Amino acid sequence: MALAIKSAAAQVACVKAAPVAKANRMMVWRPDNNKMFETFSYLPPLSDDQIARQVDYIVNNGYTPCLEFSMPEDAYVSSGSSIRFGAVSCNYFDNRYWTMWKLPMFGCSDPVQVLREIDNATKAFPNAYIRMCAFDANRQVQVASMLVHRPSSAKEWRPVNQRQV
Repeated sequence: MALAIKSAAAQVACVKAAPVAKANRMMVWRPDNNKMFETFSYLPPLSDDQIARQVDYIVNNGYTPCLEFSMPEDAYVSSGSSIRFGAVSCNYFDNRYWTMWKLPMFGCSDPVQVLREIDNATKAFPNAYIRMCAFDANRQVQVASMLVHRPSSAKEWRPVNQRQV
């Protein structure tokens, strides 16, 4: 019985100490020069192999890939790059639409085609952000969107190890 009481007391002490220990490990997000884009943007930039795996997933699930691009001054929401509707803009998202690179790749069944187009878009617009989207034709919705190229001149974001204090 005494052993059970000691054990219970030890568990209570651990439970009380745990939140303090966890709170000490929490970090504060830096709001300056820390802008993100959609899916995966909280991660380090995707490698070519990781992008290829995402393309495989999109194509193998029958989704339609599409590439979009935007120059850095228009890539993020600002009063100069969007139209504000005032208080009546419920569920309205600024800057959702970038310029489309060619047409969506309807019927694409080869991931290499998509990777080739990503490379072509990057060569044509090296100073632009390029993102890959995927659309589900059955549900008529966008199911994925991720940045596949960030211009080397981009200064409004931080590497992963500098995003918090």
